[in-house]
Amino acid sequence: MSHSRVRRAAESNGMEASSQAQAASSRVTPIRRSYPRKDTLESVISSAVRVEDNELDNILSALDELATIAKSKRFDSTAVDDALKKAAVWAVKQSLLDREIRSLAITDELTGFFNRRGFLAAATQELKLAHRDKQSVLLLFCDVDHMKAVNDAYGHKEGDLALIRTADALEESFRDSDVLARLGGDEFAVLAWEASIPDLQTILGRLEKNIQKATEDESRYKLSLSIGVARYDPEVPVALAELMSQADKDMYKHKHRRSYAASSQQ
Repeated sequence: MSHSRVRRAAESNGMEASSQAQAASSRVTPIRRSYPRKDTLESVISSAVRVEDNELDNILSALDELATIAKSKRFDSTAVDDALKKAAVWAVKQSLLDREIRSLAITDELTGFFNRRGFLAAATQELKLAHRDKQSVLLLFCDVDHMKAVNDAYGHKEGDLALIRTADALEESFRDSDVLARLGGDEFAVLAWEASIPDLQTILGRLEKNIQKATEDESRYKLSLSIGVARYDPEVPVALAELMSQADKDMYKHKHRRSYAASSQQ
């Protein structure tokens, strides 16, 4: 073999070795993932939960203390009693906190009445009772007149005050057992058992009087309500949504009649 052929063979072998080395270096190496053990994962989740909920952390800490005492095989009645007391105290606090959160979820912050969610839940239950006991129920939809004008002229702070005054008038006009709600904006609802309202017109007259009294010291505007009424008959039951639709339609009829009467007097 000539020197040139030897040289070419050597170069060829070198190039082949280089290509193999490059191919090896470009080959993807699989990544080895180390998954956490079950006990480690549980501790991570527990830590996350405890960070987000201090009350729960206190309860779990007290229970951990009890578990430690039990595992140590040394029964210390005083330590166990203290740990149980801690767990009980924190559990009660957590229960009260949960109750407060649930209350906030169904309460209108401005008026203290039920919000729409709270009203739907309470009214649904009341209709079930009414159907069972064969009792009639009245649903009143109340819309505060000219609220947009009050907000535009005097600001939303004054508008909020007008809504609070309206809520006070409603509360004075109905019983504590009646369901009072602010459905949103300037719309209120009242659900009352008909047996507790011997005369609807008397109640409406009382409400109008209380509304007028709410702004007797206010010279810039006067409050008034457009009211619609729907009656739940246990002999011909309808769903709450249908009852609300009937009251809403009646309320708008009342509002249009008032607007027409006001324009006719001008």
